[in-house]
Amino acid sequence: MPGGNQTDSLLRDVSRSFYQTLRVLPGAVRPQIGLAYLLARTTDTIADTGIVSAEKRLHALEQFRQRILETSNEPLELGSLAEHQGSPAERLLLERCEETLQELSRTTPFDQKLIQEVLDIITSGQELDLRRFAGASAQQLTALRTEAELDDYTYRVAGCVGEFWTKICRAHLFPTASLDEAKLLQQAVCFGKGLQLVNILRDLPRDLRQGRCYLPSDSLTARALRPSDLLDPAREPEVRPFYAVYLDRAEASLRTGWVYTNSLPRSCVRLRLACALPILIGIETLRLLRAGNFLDPAQRIKVSRKQVGRMIRRSVLLYPFDSAWKGLIQ
Repeated sequence: MPGGNQTDSLLRDVSRSFYQTLRVLPGAVRPQIGLAYLLARTTDTIADTGIVSAEKRLHALEQFRQRILETSNEPLELGSLAEHQGSPAERLLLERCEETLQELSRTTPFDQKLIQEVLDIITSGQELDLRRFAGASAQQLTALRTEAELDDYTYRVAGCVGEFWTKICRAHLFPTASLDEAKLLQQAVCFGKGLQLVNILRDLPRDLRQGRCYLPSDSLTARALRPSDLLDPAREPEVRPFYAVYLDRAEASLRTGWVYTNSLPRSCVRLRLACALPILIGIETLRLLRAGNFLDPAQRIKVSRKQVGRMIRRSVLLYPFDSAWKGLIQ
């Protein structure tokens, strides 16, 4: 990967939780998955630079996507975006995007194709998001309209990652294992969607204050609620039954992810551990959301580093004992 230890540091700085997963992954797939993550995080940083107009961000995203797909070799002009980053790691991510693209060109044709496919889908979701929420604000909330739109969004930004993860790991780690591949891919998509739904539920207060409501308006209307009602933390008891539907859905998807994890060959110890960690973090996040006021922007619900470290140690220690391992998700 570009820059060796510097890239490792960059991965650590731009994503605390994913970096822990990446460290656990087998070496045969760690570079490709790390590279795909850096590319996706770059496009996400472009899309999230709110101080720059949506039109300019859409243009930069399209430029970057064309470079990823190798349909253009036009030099990228991300300097103005880089200088508006509050995070030094995200600024460096944009400044070094040419290095990341060069690394993509050096991967094998098979791996490169998988990375290009997943980034194409991810960027389509980010572009859709920018267009959907153009002009949105806390005073002018925009909500997804239907459950189908929510399902489409979670697939584009996370469900497709489950497919990518499975295909690349299958090819490099267990190519001859006898598995129901179609079922495994279906479970992987559900797993990815569940992780994204956890993010949506956790980030609800922040997103609302940016004018974004990812919980569909038709489902809110069916409960006699409006997106603006979610801005008031005092309405938490009234909103909770509606919110609990999505908590339950996210948990069910993570449990499908656990079935997926245990469908992988038991000899793939590192891969199973890497899958277990985001599930454990997600389950704990849902527990915290069930206990707290999920509408209150002052309550930043987040699993601590200490808890993450405990999860890693516990999963490693229990792995040799099948029943104890499978009981991790309770």
